[in-house]
Amino acid sequence: MSVFDKMAEAGHEQVIFCRDRVTGTRAIIAIHDTTLGPARGGTRYKVYAGEDEALDDVLRLARGMTYKFAFTDIPRGGGKAVVMAEEGDDKRLALQAYGRFVQLLAGRFGTGPDLGTSALDMVDVARQTDYVWAIDERYGGTGTSTPLTARGVLAGIGAALAELDGSPQLAGKHIAVQGLGGVGGHLAELLVAAGARVTGADLDTARAKELADRLDIDLAEPHLIYEVDCDVFSPNAIGGVLNEDTIARLGCRIVAGGANNQLATAADDRRLAERGILYAPDYVINSAATYAVIGAGEMAWPVERLDAAVEATATSLALVFRRARAEGLPTGQIADRIAEQRLAAAAHMRTLSEGTGVHPRVAR
Repeated sequence: MSVFDKMAEAGHEQVIFCRDRVTGTRAIIAIHDTTLGPARGGTRYKVYAGEDEALDDVLRLARGMTYKFAFTDIPRGGGKAVVMAEEGDDKRLALQAYGRFVQLLAGRFGTGPDLGTSALDMVDVARQTDYVWAIDERYGGTGTSTPLTARGVLAGIGAALAELDGSPQLAGKHIAVQGLGGVGGHLAELLVAAGARVTGADLDTARAKELADRLDIDLAEPHLIYEVDCDVFSPNAIGGVLNEDTIARLGCRIVAGGANNQLATAADDRRLAERGILYAPDYVINSAATYAVIGAGEMAWPVERLDAAVEATATSLALVFRRARAEGLPTGQIADRIAEQRLAAAAHMRTLSEGTGVHPRVAR
């Protein structure tokens, strides 16, 4: 399938392939939809098997950002970037080279941290572009987005429990947390503070042990975390972890976590529903990340507004759950419909404005 065919398949507007001739840095920036505003999305730094894998990843992630912003009150569209890491790269130079390409887009795309990048890494990107946020606080930025994202996931878990049990209370509930890094580590702390029992897993065994000792939580082998008998399975690491095999092994009633692109295929949404597992769509439950990066960074929202926005995660999920129940459809499908309806409404309003080509300008 050609690049244009892949773009057409999910409605992407623009894909920018970047290569820096000095450092050899290769990056792909994908802009999915700017109906709601200029595109925003994180920068992923990762070793890929090849260009096709990198392209597929960035296209999926950019689409997810569009739908994520549709569940917020931030006037931004969806985009994403991947920097294709290679052994022996100087990461700092690679990110600076990438930042120059972001600057050339003049605000049509802006970015922040993602898998493989941090608030400190954004300092290097910021050396070359004005359109980067969630920069390390020691350099005048708003810092990492993970604490706010984790708070949104916590609110979302409460909403899922309320849907099944009639109460969002976490005390006494058992949560299996996959991935104990930025979001997952903060989430584990919040869950323990709320009185929940936590079982964690992480491929970084040293990190997992440090957190387990500090919080007094149980650990499971990473490949066995799916089978933990629990109330909630919370994926907070890489995407694509929910597939035909892992869904059949799940020992939970709810899936609710902060990872992007949790479903390996569209069919996995229905597989979860058929097993009677309530799924909190990833781009809804982790939407607080947009407030941490764009709300706090680009828009300089006050703490009070950020707090209210994070708690609104529960309201958004309650809407998805209610409609899914009423229409007898999987929650992921319902979330897509809501996002697409909001995008269609915004697109219609935009066509009614001057300057869109719909209404000819009249000399005054």
